[in-house]
Amino acid sequence: MKKIFLVFTAVLAMSSTISAQKASHTFELGETDFLLDGKPLIMVAGEMHYPRIPKEAWRQRMKMAKAMGINCIGTYVFWNLHEPEKGVYDFKGNNDIATFVKIAQEEGLWVILRPSPYVCAEWEFGGYPYWLQKEKGLVVRSQNPQFLAAYKRYILEIGKQLAPLQVNHGGNILMVQIENEYGFYGSDKEYLDINRKLFIEAGFDGLLFTCDPHTTVKNGHLPGLLPAINGLDKPDEVKELVRTYHNGKGPFYISEWYPAWFDSWGIDHHVVPAENFTPKLDAVLAAGISINMYMFHGGTTRDFMNGANGDANLPFQPELSSYDYDAPLDEAGNATPKFVAFRKVIEKHLPAGTVLPPIPDSKPSRAIAPFELKQATSLLSVLPKPVKSEKPLTFEDLSQAYGYVLYRTQVKTAGTAWLKVKGLRDYGVVFVDGKRQGVLYRRFDKDSLSITIPKQGATVEILMENLGRINFGPWLTDNKKGITDKVLFQGKELTGWEMFSLPFAAMPSKGVKTEKINGDYPVIRKGTFVIDDTKDTYLDMSKWGKGAVWINGHNLGRYWEIGPQQTLYVPAEWLRKGKNDIAVFEMLKPEQTILEAVAKPILDKRKE
Repeated sequence: MKKIFLVFTAVLAMSSTISAQKASHTFELGETDFLLDGKPLIMVAGEMHYPRIPKEAWRQRMKMAKAMGINCIGTYVFWNLHEPEKGVYDFKGNNDIATFVKIAQEEGLWVILRPSPYVCAEWEFGGYPYWLQKEKGLVVRSQNPQFLAAYKRYILEIGKQLAPLQVNHGGNILMVQIENEYGFYGSDKEYLDINRKLFIEAGFDGLLFTCDPHTTVKNGHLPGLLPAINGLDKPDEVKELVRTYHNGKGPFYISEWYPAWFDSWGIDHHVVPAENFTPKLDAVLAAGISINMYMFHGGTTRDFMNGANGDANLPFQPELSSYDYDAPLDEAGNATPKFVAFRKVIEKHLPAGTVLPPIPDSKPSRAIAPFELKQATSLLSVLPKPVKSEKPLTFEDLSQAYGYVLYRTQVKTAGTAWLKVKGLRDYGVVFVDGKRQGVLYRRFDKDSLSITIPKQGATVEILMENLGRINFGPWLTDNKKGITDKVLFQGKELTGWEMFSLPFAAMPSKGVKTEKINGDYPVIRKGTFVIDDTKDTYLDMSKWGKGAVWINGHNLGRYWEIGPQQTLYVPAEWLRKGKNDIAVFEMLKPEQTILEAVAKPILDKRKE
């Protein structure tokens, strides 16, 4: 009870002095407790990621965290956002991680920072930038000199942004994590120590720690650093495990405690009742163990940044745009029944008279009546200048990170036979002379289909989509996209390719006009809708096929009729009173013209 009291008095002390940016605190490891200015502190942390939340809503989400009893925010730092191309750094807008940390301090919240170059996080390539794969011989998560050189440049830039915000420098970052669940991947202690030294060189001179699932702590811990535990919430076992690898001492921290799980395309939506977790949360807090809920608030993975899972025993599974996670705070930032249940548990451990802030009302949401996208352009009309090559080139060969590539060649032999794409990454729509023949999909090892070439010189096109680089496991080092090997027809290799890069990093607009759409070729549709107020809403994409949507220049994410996600969350912060611009890239149902929005999300409708 005394320890929990100190948690909240420490937070209040921070809150009352933020404006003065006063002297630094001390944050240390005691034998059983974390010590803030020499006094025990239990961290009740909640993970939420700045790029998955509109910057305009960061503060609102943090106020919600405080209302549940959370006193720390946990977040990864995403390399591929901050260095999208080699040597090009971006800390603006939604990538402004320093402002995210400062807002937390203004709201009286501590931060647990996880700037490991690898994050997993159901995020594209686990956070690594795509361009690492362009460097011949580079191997991520290793002592490879090319990787370490790139890693060092990056972490030094992160240090410039965030090292001054550590608690020992007057900021609110209590701890900094090196690497991330490395024990799942390897056991090279020298590599881990290189991580530690690079972090220190970058200015992270406070408390460093590692985190690993309880089954792999032996591999992933680094002697001398606190080993935090993921995925285990039995207090006695947590304490025993930490002591085993930490010289018989604590303190004790569950760095990822999962109140639910993420979703993948074509797989049922995950929902786990709060009552499955409340006794475990109660037991952990009663035992004086600090905890980080992964996720407290998931948000949305936009801009083609969703990752994928897959290894030799698991089919390729790309993750959704929605990162709702069945978390205590839903995708839009509203309290769920799980939020209320967890708050009640935390309140049990507060001293008499301590009162949490009231739970804010849910944000208002609205439907939008059906409207038509009146402008339409075939993808053929907006193709850029092609790159030519005898063999197909990967996204990486084309210096393209995300989105789509259209591959085109002419076939010299007429007839009906199997077209086979060796090295299919990840989803392809096949056309012959502009007519769709079918789709290919990596998850089901569907890399072939029978097509008919009507005449010599007919055009074969394959529109390839990067559905997300694998973010976890041994396939992390085999993550190129597009056609990564060759294409066969009648058993013979097709050559003489043109490749058209379609990254769609911004809302497609150039060349989009009103034209008659014939056939089933992919299409870009544009239009507007008018609203008299700005409230959260959800675009209902259930009648559409597959693609991506932009509103007022903001990428809302992907949609796909297979579900389980059928809506795209539209934050009120990105809407305007009056006219709003919208663009849709549709791959499978170009005839669709009508959109509408509903007041509640649809995340659980999977189609076979």
